[in-house]
Amino acid sequence: MSKSTAEIRQAFLDFFQNKGHKIINSSSLVPAHDKTLLFTNAGMNQFKNVFLGQEKRTYTRATSVQRCVRAGGKHNDLEKVGYTSRHHTFFEMLGNFSFGDYFKKEAISFAWELLTSPQWFALPKDKLWVTVYATDDESFNIWEKEIGIPPIRIIRIGDNKGAPYLSDNFWQMSETGPCGPCSEIFFDHGEDVFGDPPGSLGEEGDRYIEIWNLVFMQFNRQSNGSMLPLPQPSVDTGMGLERITAVLQDVNSNYNIDIFKELIQSIAQVIGTTDLKNKSLHVIADHIRACAFLIADGILPSNENRSYVLRRLIRRAVRHGYDLGAPKNFFFKLIDPLIHAMGPVGHDLRHQKKRIESVLKIEEEQCSKTLEKGLIILETELNRLSGDTLQGDILFRLYDTFGFPIELIEDICRNRGLKVDKYGFLHEMKKQRQRSRNASNFHIDYSNQLFINHTSEFKGYKCLTLHAIIILIIVNGKIVDTICAGQNGIIILESTPFYPEGGGQIGDSGQLKSHNNACFTVNDTKKYNKAISHHGTMKNGIFNKGDDIIAQVCQEKRKRICLNHSATHLLQASLRLLLGKHVSQKGSFINDKILRFDFSHHQVINKEDLRKIEMIVNKQIRYNLPVEVNTMELEKAISRGAMALFSETYGKYVRVLEMGGFSVELCGGTHVEHTGNIGLFHIISESSAASGIRRIEATTGEEALFYIYQKNDILTELCQLVKTNQCQIKNKVQTLIKQKNTVEKNLNKIKFQQAVQKSKLLRNKAIKIKNIQLLVDHLEYLEPEMLRLIVDHLKNYFSSSTIIILSTVINNKISLIVSVSLDLTKNFKASDLIKTLAQQVNGKGGGSQQLAQAYGLNIQALPMALSSIKEWIPTQLK
Repeated sequence: MSKSTAEIRQAFLDFFQNKGHKIINSSSLVPAHDKTLLFTNAGMNQFKNVFLGQEKRTYTRATSVQRCVRAGGKHNDLEKVGYTSRHHTFFEMLGNFSFGDYFKKEAISFAWELLTSPQWFALPKDKLWVTVYATDDESFNIWEKEIGIPPIRIIRIGDNKGAPYLSDNFWQMSETGPCGPCSEIFFDHGEDVFGDPPGSLGEEGDRYIEIWNLVFMQFNRQSNGSMLPLPQPSVDTGMGLERITAVLQDVNSNYNIDIFKELIQSIAQVIGTTDLKNKSLHVIADHIRACAFLIADGILPSNENRSYVLRRLIRRAVRHGYDLGAPKNFFFKLIDPLIHAMGPVGHDLRHQKKRIESVLKIEEEQCSKTLEKGLIILETELNRLSGDTLQGDILFRLYDTFGFPIELIEDICRNRGLKVDKYGFLHEMKKQRQRSRNASNFHIDYSNQLFINHTSEFKGYKCLTLHAIIILIIVNGKIVDTICAGQNGIIILESTPFYPEGGGQIGDSGQLKSHNNACFTVNDTKKYNKAISHHGTMKNGIFNKGDDIIAQVCQEKRKRICLNHSATHLLQASLRLLLGKHVSQKGSFINDKILRFDFSHHQVINKEDLRKIEMIVNKQIRYNLPVEVNTMELEKAISRGAMALFSETYGKYVRVLEMGGFSVELCGGTHVEHTGNIGLFHIISESSAASGIRRIEATTGEEALFYIYQKNDILTELCQLVKTNQCQIKNKVQTLIKQKNTVEKNLNKIKFQQAVQKSKLLRNKAIKIKNIQLLVDHLEYLEPEMLRLIVDHLKNYFSSSTIIILSTVINNKISLIVSVSLDLTKNFKASDLIKTLAQQVNGKGGGSQQLAQAYGLNIQALPMALSSIKEWIPTQLK
């Protein structure tokens, strides 16, 4: 009996745990601190800084089952999903990693043992083929001489992408940085399936399926193209769970594995179809997985970036459902079947089930309306079509904006005897992909980054002044032995009281001093790997490497930072208490003035709830709760209910901050000793930070008092201006607004009457040119908005065959308006006429065929410009 997907997932983790690997949980689909990626698309993403040497972990071997999305940006499989047997927008990537520990020999041996050993996956050895990079003799020899694969099943693949080291078998993180050869493992489905071995012309068939890629990072590519050996060669592997499951369950399509079969059957029941082989069911099954996990990780549909990708996925799935005859609002009903089909992984969706369903339901309702709008636009475009072909740019707009399938547009056009410009559509698609690539920051030069291997001990929890030894000095990006007065630089100490920027909290500032009065002003503190760096300027004197100095943190600034950081913890607990457990931190910024907290929530928080949140926090402050810090194992901390950031990486032992049982979080920041030290908490604003993410800005302590004083001073000044007191200010302002509205209403009546009078006086100034009534006049000392009112009255009087041109000058600026009656727009367009006038008076303007406006700066040229119209009109009638 074949293993289930859940059993295969667990077997992979068990195998590598037995080989000394630490099991690491899947990171969020939203990459943490990585602007180069739209979504997490590989298992190595969360270890990127470790591979770059910028971070060290407590382990050198790791294994994970990483949730991935490839539906936008550089890696985008969206158009293939549903129509091939192996492409997905959402998939799980099995991976094992070595950070300077083992290399090619062990990685290859581990892979072979897992795949072929009877106690693990037990695949037939003669069914496995491998590829290596053309010049990687080391890997070739391991496969042939140590594993025993015949040379005929080991394929060398060279630079098949047009340049050195551009190959299917050479991996790189970016255009520069860590890179190295790959060795891919393929499974042969047998002669009954079409396809040739990898590297051949027929490799696109389904006979030979890549199941695992072993990446050997051994070089650091420089910006000039040269390859330098990495000091610690590493291993990064990736094997799609769905692919290996298909092989182990002896099916030729990922959509035939157990979880997809169950999910597809459930989807068919919800939709009401019996055609289980329909490709639309594959699309829906894939997309519901991606959508659910994206929403669970804080993404909500909108028209920007990641949120736009989610919107496209939802609309694509909904459209495929409607093609199958699905009832309205069907998509959200698939969450229950999804949770059940995903097994243990579905647990991460279960506690957010209602929220995910709500988001999907609302989006599908909007999607239905958008599709209706798209049909109206398509009908309009077809009605105005002059030829027999619908242009590619229109196809693309309907597809990209409204989610219209090209096949549906083709069917509609075919029924009317029309063609579609598919080449033009593909051209627009290509341009969009290029824009997407250009908008993504994939061009980071990792080769010039400074790698620091020193270690600093942070002692700033208990003291703000400390004797310390200088262990490293950096000036202008280079390591030096001395820093002199006037130079900007970085100083790293053996131990320090300065807190480095992290967890949203800004780095400390202060001074480094020596016994001979040399002084370095610290403006900021950061962390590089395990080193704490002090950034600033040498104010006077000289520091040398090895000097014994005194490190002094700015005490007042640190104190205010502590107030804001502790208040942030109380704020998060209050939000979860009032709004719900779905609230989770999505970002924070804490300095000595304000705190800013971003969190997942899908709607605006009204002022009543904001006041309740503020009161809850202040109540905890008045309780003067003790703030206790304990270090414990991560598992124990989580079991105690400690809040952890899904985007952060934690070691075996963590620092747990507890505030009287009201708030329990993992945190490395600096805090008050009792909540009463915060004094006062005041919310400044609540706003949207991104789609599905709200932001609260607040302040504490004296800063909160100063903010309240400032608002009270403004209120007092307003009371003095309108001659009332604070109790009556609202009524007085409302009265003033009513008076203002009455004055404006009366003024508009006067303007209306003036416009009527002016229009009556202007009627007799119209002249006839070949059956066209032409009225051209300049009005002195008239507000520009009056021109529109006058034109409206004149249009009602003349009704047809009329051109009206009026101008006025206010504050040395010309205002022009042109009106052309509908029956004349074939020969005269107001937009063309206004541009002709605007050019003559050094101005700009525009409008519609019947009405256009402009401004100009050359007042002296205005009379000639107006008089030129009489000569211009006859030329347009020839």
